[in-house]
Amino acid sequence: MGQLLYSRPLERHLKSGLFMCGLAGFIDLSPRAGSYDPAAQGLAMADALRYRGPDDSGVWSDPAAGVVLAQRRLSIVDLSPAGHQPMVSASGRFVITYNGEVYSHQDMRPELEARGIRFRGHSDTEVILEACAAFGVAKTVERLIGMFAFGLWDREERTLTLVRDRLGIKPLYWARFGDLFLFGSELKALRAHPGWTAEIDRDAAAAFLRHNCVPSPQSIYRGVHKLEPGRILTLRQSGQTVDAPVIETFWDARQVARDGVRRRAAPPGAVSDKEAIDRLEALLGDAVGRRMIADVPLGALLSGGVDSSAVVALMQARSDRPVKTFSIGFDAAGYDEARHARTVAAHLGTDHTELYVTPQDALAVVPRLPEMFDEPFADSSQIPTFLVSEMARRHVTVALSGDGGDELFAGYNRHVFAAGPWQSLRRIPVAVRRLAAAALSALPQAGWDRLAALAPGGSLPARPGEKLHKLAEVLASKDDDALYQALISHWRDPQSLIAGAVEPPSAAWDDSLADDLPDPVQRMQFLDQVGYLPDDILTKVDRASMAVSLEARVPLLDHRVVEFAWSLPGHLKIRQGTSKWILRQMLYRYVPKGLIERPKMGFAVPLGDWLRGPLREWAEDLLDPAALAAGGLIDAAPVRALWAEHLAGRDRQYLLWDVLMLEAWRRRWMT
Repeated sequence: MGQLLYSRPLERHLKSGLFMCGLAGFIDLSPRAGSYDPAAQGLAMADALRYRGPDDSGVWSDPAAGVVLAQRRLSIVDLSPAGHQPMVSASGRFVITYNGEVYSHQDMRPELEARGIRFRGHSDTEVILEACAAFGVAKTVERLIGMFAFGLWDREERTLTLVRDRLGIKPLYWARFGDLFLFGSELKALRAHPGWTAEIDRDAAAAFLRHNCVPSPQSIYRGVHKLEPGRILTLRQSGQTVDAPVIETFWDARQVARDGVRRRAAPPGAVSDKEAIDRLEALLGDAVGRRMIADVPLGALLSGGVDSSAVVALMQARSDRPVKTFSIGFDAAGYDEARHARTVAAHLGTDHTELYVTPQDALAVVPRLPEMFDEPFADSSQIPTFLVSEMARRHVTVALSGDGGDELFAGYNRHVFAAGPWQSLRRIPVAVRRLAAAALSALPQAGWDRLAALAPGGSLPARPGEKLHKLAEVLASKDDDALYQALISHWRDPQSLIAGAVEPPSAAWDDSLADDLPDPVQRMQFLDQVGYLPDDILTKVDRASMAVSLEARVPLLDHRVVEFAWSLPGHLKIRQGTSKWILRQMLYRYVPKGLIERPKMGFAVPLGDWLRGPLREWAEDLLDPAALAAGGLIDAAPVRALWAEHLAGRDRQYLLWDVLMLEAWRRRWMT
């Protein structure tokens, strides 16, 4: 019989529970299984994720079935021994290890009680577990509002079920090596098992160089996968073997987008602007309110932009005390958002804390990145995201953020460009556009920045040289889809950098997508939502916040808000060149327009200058030709040529950061 073999209970005994954590587990039916203590091994896997859940741990094992489930817990709302994980259902049939926050569990609880279920505690874990027992996994997850990943063992059917939330807010990896199946919140947990086999997937490495993250469902290791958002993986034991996993979709982002676009067929004006704004305010207000439930200090990350300001405004409207808000700033010109956050915080009356980061503060984070992110990850905003999380954690345990607004409401510059200027530019012959691109590229980025400095203050976006060079890169695109592919690509031919690699195509190369989403902005939004959002943005937020045991909640990514956003006509997202129009109008009910309207900046750092200055020695070591050759992964010649160009003043920071993060990861985990 399976049993809870080990736990480290909290010193305090409390009454209910919502919590974040790290989970891990395995099924081992290989001959190796008898050579180690399964409970100790499960605990070792969970302890590799200790920072995700520093408050508590537990492990459950059924040696006869070769099954182990383990968990680390970060307490958020009161916890009792009855909420301890892994948790066994009242019937004894099901066992769960769970990571997440489900904000609808109180809505589901009365229905289960009416069925005769007597709850032992007040945790969302127990509601999810008993709902799975009563309704089945598929029907249960359809009713969950929140972020979640869990593993569920059915002792009667001898099946393991893994589930990941609709948007991919919480991570979940899995791997199969013969009759060993591993899963966990991060790769560190899988690596802690003696049956782990580490082999770099060169194809995934090539995809990383294009996207600056490893796209799902691949991971950097061959045979190791990310469970994609909105998926249920089922693994069945047959005797003493493990069947091939079966993966099904419980929330289809493409279907949601397609259905939303079709609903737009209503006559223009059928829904007034005010009605749409009211509906958004009600939905997002409910999403924010649900995510403010916590019995530990709670706050918000505030950049002063549209998305985070909207979240904070709705928080403050629902709070009887000043909401704690946090922002960081840089002294470098073009990179400081703290002053904007300060004015929004002052208007809303929040309890605001800001930190101006020195280059030394930021650079001290760089050596920690390979450990923090577990696989190559090269979005340089990982640095300020970690720093603001670290600062916030000194004051709060939970922080709401504004992530997701750009994907939902067409907020990226590429969306506005595709909806406006591109529609005229695409009519110009490609040959002519290529000449214009060459002219834009002829002047270095720094030169454009100096020219832009002569323009009236505030009339141009931050870092204009960088943006003009990006424009030059896309002018030669032959059509709408080629434009998007150019905009999202770092290395255009990553296979040339990694010998033997065959880059797996991402959804951005799916020609059939135009059949469902004929408008190019719609396709961009969808591809951002299923690719860039979970693989880059949400990965960054999860790893950076969890590294300091801070729970980040993302109310804009409540799936009800996502579905509503897809039902909106384009003029409610982009109007007269203004992005996120409807979200802005809602925000202006709380914050004056003048405090918000400014060119989009992004959460960037002066990476190019750092690589020429304080990070140069670190970069030279990683880019040493002999070291790259010995690593056997990256062709040194084109990288060294790019490095020389960068040192000479031609900005190559993003391409170089990709290589630096890949090589830094390789040295940490593969040597």
